[in-house]
Amino acid sequence: MPDTSNAMPEALIEICNLNFSYDKVLVLENVNVKIFRGEFIGIFGPNGGGKTTLLKLLMGFLNPDAGKVLLFGRPPKTERKNIGYVPQVARFDKQFPISVLELVLMGCLSQLRWWGGYPAKTIEKAKEALEKVGLLDITDQPFGTLSGGQAQRALIARALVSHPSLLLLDEPTASVDPQAEKEIYQLLDQLKEKMTIIMVTHDAKVASLAHRRVHLSEGVIREAANQGGGRETTAPTITQVAL
Repeated sequence: MPDTSNAMPEALIEICNLNFSYDKVLVLENVNVKIFRGEFIGIFGPNGGGKTTLLKLLMGFLNPDAGKVLLFGRPPKTERKNIGYVPQVARFDKQFPISVLELVLMGCLSQLRWWGGYPAKTIEKAKEALEKVGLLDITDQPFGTLSGGQAQRALIARALVSHPSLLLLDEPTASVDPQAEKEIYQLLDQLKEKMTIIMVTHDAKVASLAHRRVHLSEGVIREAANQGGGRETTAPTITQVAL
């Protein structure tokens, strides 16, 4: 958590007066929130409530109907190189014929040579990312043969290979067994010292990791600090948000 004793913390993300809708159905309304550099934020909410939509807005793959989203003070689509994204493994096609190492290298497509192949330094970076998640010994194994936990860790490695400043995770423990879940949380506990993390989840275990936990209940956003020193936030700071 940033040290706020002597100076204002740096806002990595600023969301101002944000509205977003699908086919005129309002999903996010008048969202105003700041997330600070070095925070781990856990976002909870009902299925279909807009949590993944929020991540897409943060990555610049969707545009607000009104208001603005800023990352590092700039529009999100200009800052994608600084973002790592981890989808749910259930949403990733495990039948695609690709090795574990090739999957991780997908996080370095900008470094792919025009004639094919990656520089040796890029391949080494991919192996370092796999080592971080404990998968270095299966680099050549087909991705489709991995267990749910291994596959999710491989997707985390793909997000980490570019050394992002911001890591976004969409329910990374939703389809894994208890041991894999434990390993993923241990990894995130290490990573939160090095980057800002936003994790969409339904798992209350995130409470032990997150600096702030954001919950939606009947139009009220409730936040709790890591040690239980929580606060309740109502409009207009964050209002009617389906996170």
